[in-house]
Amino acid sequence: MRVLILSCSTGGGHNSCAAAISEIFEEHGDFCETKDSLSFVSDGFADFMSKGHSLLYRRFSFVFKNGYAFAERHPKVLKKNSAAYKLITKGSEKLYDYISEGGFDAVICVHVFSGMILNEAFENRPPLGVKTAFLATDYTCSPGVEIFDYDLLFIPDESLKAEFASHGIAKEKLLPTGIPVRNRFFHTADKAEAKRAFGILPEHRHLLVMCGSMGCGPFEKIMASLCERLPGNIEITAVCGSNEKLRKTLYAKYKNNKNIHIMGYTEDVPLLMESADLYLTKPGGLSTSEALAKALPMVFINAVGGCEKHNMEYFLSIGGAAAAKTPEALAKKCLSLLQSEKRLGGLSKALEKRRKPFAAKEIYLKIRGDVCSEPPKSTIETSV
Repeated sequence: MRVLILSCSTGGGHNSCAAAISEIFEEHGDFCETKDSLSFVSDGFADFMSKGHSLLYRRFSFVFKNGYAFAERHPKVLKKNSAAYKLITKGSEKLYDYISEGGFDAVICVHVFSGMILNEAFENRPPLGVKTAFLATDYTCSPGVEIFDYDLLFIPDESLKAEFASHGIAKEKLLPTGIPVRNRFFHTADKAEAKRAFGILPEHRHLLVMCGSMGCGPFEKIMASLCERLPGNIEITAVCGSNEKLRKTLYAKYKNNKNIHIMGYTEDVPLLMESADLYLTKPGGLSTSEALAKALPMVFINAVGGCEKHNMEYFLSIGGAAAAKTPEALAKKCLSLLQSEKRLGGLSKALEKRRKPFAAKEIYLKIRGDVCSEPPKSTIETSV
């Protein structure tokens, strides 16, 4: 089977989700390729949108927040023939040719922009007999999801079915598989050993602080508020992602504090989560899903709003997270939770009930079942 995943490099979450899907297809001998859907307009356009998104997230988050809210209130801004739709779908003919010439059996979209360009690619052109699917990477039905009539639509949770259906999506197409994360997030390790791997004393509580792959939000203020109140039995690891300026600033400020560990971009997030007792993060769809896989309690920084506001509301509603509005309140909330085994345990148990360790497996089997009659080449094995 040949599968094309259409992603979008606006933040790291969509590509991480694409990697989780690709991982399981490739494990079973299927060909799986991931492309930035905006690159079919041009590589320059895709790069411009990626850098523009990073700029908004880091410095002008209110623009993203207000723009998303406007699209929710006025869905026509993303509908067919809108200015946004016409711009994003300029590469539709190139995409159609790419799918046709590549002999793909299925196309999976992990971003609304991907669905828009796929919709236009198949409009008024000969059918290719390709199965199509959309994977929601946030705990909400984002504006524009309903534009294309997918064969399958994978959503994060059963409780969200009514919301997606209210946008005109047929209930029978909605499959609550969960958001897939890479298999290594389900590998377990001894917590004490995981702490030692990062230079943290096993008997100390460990707070992991991340603000997405771009290190956005009031990171410096939160760290300052935490350090003002930090007891000796708590250590903090601050991961700045691709924000090198932030990493240098925090390192210069806290390099002499043995309880503060500053990191830049890292591939060791699964082990970091294994070592952590609490996770202070913005509620991105993949960040929260990775923590869910670890049943790691969360405290949310509502730094960006938009779809992340809905993610936050979901995890608060199931009792797996806490939140606060100011850096000072966030610091107090985190330090208070870290001193309470009972409260941390309650958050973790709530997450444990909602874990979906077989999300990627279910997606794989459903797509393969719709496309192929023969069984997969190997047996699926998922570590939990």
